[in-house]
This record gives sequence, C-alpha cells and structure tokens, in this order.
Amino acid sequence: MDGTPAEPAPCPSNDSLLTIDLAALRHNWRLLAQKAGSAATGAVVKANAYGLGIETAIPALLSAGCRHFFVAHFSEARRVRALTKDAEIFVLNGFLPRTGPVYLEHRLTPVLGSLPEIAEWRGFVADHPDAPPAALHFDTGLNRLGLAPTDGADIADAHRQGTLGFPLRLVMSHFVEAEIEGSVTTARQCGDFRILRALFKDIPASLCNSSGIFLRPDSHYDLVRPGYALYGGHPLWSSDANPMRAVIRLEAPILQTRIIGTGETVGYGSFWTAKRPTRLATLSLGYADGLPRGSESTDSKVGGHVMIGGVECAMLGRVSMDLLIVDVTDAPDAAVQRGAFATLIGDELTIDTVGDSAGTIGYDILVSLGARLERRVIDGSDD
Repeated sequence: MDGTPAEPAPCPSNDSLLTIDLAALRHNWRLLAQKAGSAATGAVVKANAYGLGIETAIPALLSAGCRHFFVAHFSEARRVRALTKDAEIFVLNGFLPRTGPVYLEHRLTPVLGSLPEIAEWRGFVADHPDAPPAALHFDTGLNRLGLAPTDGADIADAHRQGTLGFPLRLVMSHFVEAEIEGSVTTARQCGDFRILRALFKDIPASLCNSSGIFLRPDSHYDLVRPGYALYGGHPLWSSDANPMRAVIRLEAPILQTRIIGTGETVGYGSFWTAKRPTRLATLSLGYADGLPRGSESTDSKVGGHVMIGGVECAMLGRVSMDLLIVDVTDAPDAAVQRGAFATLIGDELTIDTVGDSAGTIGYDILVSLGARLERRVIDGSDD
C-alpha cells in the first residue's frame, strides 16, 4: 500500500473491510532478511499470523523465501504444516505432558523450557528415535518461560557427552525490551546469551526479534525471529519513520448521519457532550470487530480518530459492540455520504497510532481483528 486513500470498495453487505497487502508482507520479510545478513530469517505467525490469517500469510512468506516458522499452539502448527511439507515449525509454548505424538506426527520442533520438559522429551525420544530435534529456550530476564541460565552448563555437558538423549536444533532466548534503543536490560541479556551460546558452540542460536534485528546486529546469530515488523508494525520506540510497509487497511461504511445541538450527548452512558452543533456519522464497526473500547472519547478524554475525505474525525462516546459514532462536522460533505467508507487503519492512522490512541499497542490491534470483517487480499508490486 502506497498511502494513497483507497477508493470506496464494493462491499457485499454492511461489513467493514480489511484489506491485506501480500506484496507489502513479502517486502517486509525481505527487508528484515537483508538486515539480518548471513542469519536465516524466520517468521513468527502465532495468533493467526498476527490477525492476518495463517492461510493468507504463509503462502506469501514461503514465496518470499521463508522456511522457518514460529507458532504458540498446536492448532496453529497444524495449519502451517498443511500449507508446507518442508518448512521448519517451532512450537513456542512449551512441551506439555503426553504431547510427544503430535510433534512426531506433524514434524514439529518442540521448544523445551524446563528440566521436566527435557526429561519427558528424553523419554519420548527413547521410544521414538525418529522424533524431530528439539530447541532449548533459556530465560534471560523475561521471567515467563524458559530454562534458568544456571542450568546451561549441565545441559551442555550432557549434550557433549551424548547423554542428553536427543539431538538439539536451536538454542534461544527472548528479549525484554529490544525496541528501546540503548537499553541496559537488552545489553545485559545479550551478554548473558553470549555466555550460553558459548556452551553450545555446535548448535544454531536465535535471539533477535523484529527490534533486535535493527538494534543488535551483534546478536543476529544463526536465525532471527521477526513478528510485529512483518505485519507493518514499527520495530523501534523512536520518532523515526517506520521502515516497514503497511500491510493492512481497515475501512468501515457510514450507515447514517445526523446533526445534534450543543449540550446533547452521544453514546451509551452519555459520556461525551457536544460543545457545538455537531454532525455525526455512525459507522458499521465496533468492539466485536476488534476496535478497543479504549478508543472512546469522553468529556475528559480524547480517544481515537478515523479519516474521512482526508480529515481526521474524532470517535465520540463509547465504542458499541457493532457501531461507532464519529464527528464529521469538518469533513467534506461529498465524503460524508451513506455507504461511503471511513478509514480506521491506513494512511496516517498506522496500527501503532491506533494502538496508542486506545491506550494499548499495535500488536493488540492486529491480533484482535474480528472474524466478521470482510477480507480482501491484494497482491501488487514487491518493489
């Protein structure tokens, strides 16, 4: 998408329209691969490929050259495997008891993050020597999942002596705040992982996410794992222009307009009061479609905006389940017509901007995109 406002698209119903640009997705993966240098570039496709749809995103990423995918759940892994026989699929959310047969059947790489997981995988591999290799996840500061770094030496000794009981495919960790330039925490994590990496010299290593690819080229190692940036999110907490292309555009049709007088209120709970005669437009989109309720405006809080006719129009009052009210007083009359489209994500309204205005993050916006949105996939130039 080049930032040019889209023409109102034909809509078969009153659904809002989500446009997904596969050329932009491929461009973003190739840009990240270029930044990663000699390291292989994978793709994190958990949460239904960050809301875009696994069946939509995976073929595009495969055509760009991606051969390593990271998911959270088995349900995601099965869907990815159905689309590719040969790609490597890592399951990030740990190895639960008695799930070994699933890894074997679908040729999935378990990401082991505790000593009990290692013990159970060892037992499974003893009975199933054709099981895939495993990855080791060390926790270097997130305190969420992962082995303690202090366990690294013993595990590495077992690996060298051939007593670990299974082959290793990858050693990995996860950043806490890689998007913050100059982070002391990130520097400390890089140092801790460097020590771990030295224990497993013959095993590929992975540390960098989207932000790390840009800010920590010294830690690219053998495989990088971009997620958010692939889908158009800004990889850094900075005011610099986002190097990634926008991958999605979200538009909603205007259902009705009306004019209210000064002092009248808008929406459930009467939380927003007109300070002037105000022209309203009601859009066919709400929190059931993934728009956060934090986007609401009240008499004491400024919320989110939509673009209509090139003008930012404020969201007013509470976001309803299926409807959104916006102030179109200053928008061109020609653009404020029943059936015309307002842009909620696109142009100046990036996923990061929309997340900020709702008191959340762009990740949340992406993965919350509603199933009932009308989806249009376009595939333009990769240039």
